[in-house]
Amino acid sequence: MSLWNAIAVGLKEIWAHKFRSLLTMLGIILGVSSLVAMNALVQGMENGARESLTALGGVAKVRVEAQPVPVEQRHMRDLAVGVTMNDVYALRSSAPEAAKISPEMRFDGMSPTLAANGKTHRTFMTAGVWPIQLELMEHKVAHGRMFNELDDELARNVVVIGTGIRDELFGKPEDTGEPVIPVGKTMTINGYPFTIIGMFDHYESEQERKTREFREKERAAQLATGVTNQPSGPQRSRGWGGSGRRGNFAFWIKNNTVYMPLNTMWMKMRSGQTNGPAVPTLSSIEIKIADPLRINEALTQMRNVLMVNHRGIEDFSFRTQEDWAEQINIFIGNARVSGGLIAGISLLVGGIGIMNIMLASISERIREIGIRKAVGAGDMEVFVQIIIESTVIAVLGGIVGLATSLGLIRLIASMTPTDNEPVITAGSMLVAFGASVAIGILAGLIPAFRAGRMNVIQALRYD
Repeated sequence: MSLWNAIAVGLKEIWAHKFRSLLTMLGIILGVSSLVAMNALVQGMENGARESLTALGGVAKVRVEAQPVPVEQRHMRDLAVGVTMNDVYALRSSAPEAAKISPEMRFDGMSPTLAANGKTHRTFMTAGVWPIQLELMEHKVAHGRMFNELDDELARNVVVIGTGIRDELFGKPEDTGEPVIPVGKTMTINGYPFTIIGMFDHYESEQERKTREFREKERAAQLATGVTNQPSGPQRSRGWGGSGRRGNFAFWIKNNTVYMPLNTMWMKMRSGQTNGPAVPTLSSIEIKIADPLRINEALTQMRNVLMVNHRGIEDFSFRTQEDWAEQINIFIGNARVSGGLIAGISLLVGGIGIMNIMLASISERIREIGIRKAVGAGDMEVFVQIIIESTVIAVLGGIVGLATSLGLIRLIASMTPTDNEPVITAGSMLVAFGASVAIGILAGLIPAFRAGRMNVIQALRYD
């Protein structure tokens, strides 16, 4: 019997017992669809996590922060000065692995109060920085300009804000129906007036961008037809879980950022409010490494420079995003293993079902097998025929499972929406389909051995 004839016989057998075959394929369908859907959800989460990592500077970014003096150096804690501008100058001159450096100085204590247009807002991302911070934090100025070295030297009262600050103080474009660009306007920070000279681009995840574009098209269609679905009743804020902090946290931080020149922050906002030293104390130092592959060498080099500058007192620490990237890899790996185990159990159950139905089918076709052997069919031909039939069942189940996975992903995404849309990959579909075919072959081995070794005379006597 040729391969195509064997496949045709397998399909005919499936069609003759449609309901039984469907129940047999159900385990394979669920296993394939769950494997593809789980991988799609994990891929979406991975994309979102890596988007966040990139938005905050990538793995090449390092932050230097002050830390308590180690136990063995407590006797020298009065000499500890924390992170200062002297460290910045030392790193610039003696740490060539540090390609870009920007000091960052924030308010002590509570977040400052921003006010404009009769509205107030608080954000902890109000900081004095150097202009190069634009590159370190992967910011883009959409309107106006970034302050420069002259603004910093003269300590001018100028700021560059994110779109989240614009939305809270000057209104959202979707509410006003026109672009809101507050460049040139004045806002106050803890009562001190500042001129807005620039506004950053709006940052959002891929899923948020698609959702926004869909809503814009929907609103345009409503305006074209003269029908609007405005919510009734007074408008109200939905709090932290609403529009203010919805979506990817990394993008929320960037959208709610306020930058001013470092000297402005030090001379006009902090110098008269603290009893600190004459040398400005920084909140942190943002550093971008020249080569991410040499990050260990760069950290060693920078630590040596700072240890000399701090007279051997280790009152500073390094925070790298390499740990974040490693945690992402561990989390994604664990999620894939967990999802694979769940899908594997479903496929195993499906394989057991195929084996069971093939054993039942052989019991019903003992006389048929005896006749085939009597007219010249060998043990191997019978063996291959049973393997092909079980494989055909698995292949059909795999195809239906791939189609079902599309609907399953849509259902899961609608019931438990995430910041990033699930992503179906060709690799996951190939793996799931290949696993279903392998399960079909393995499940048919025992029935095929039993059918191939069947005695011809006993089979012909069977009634």
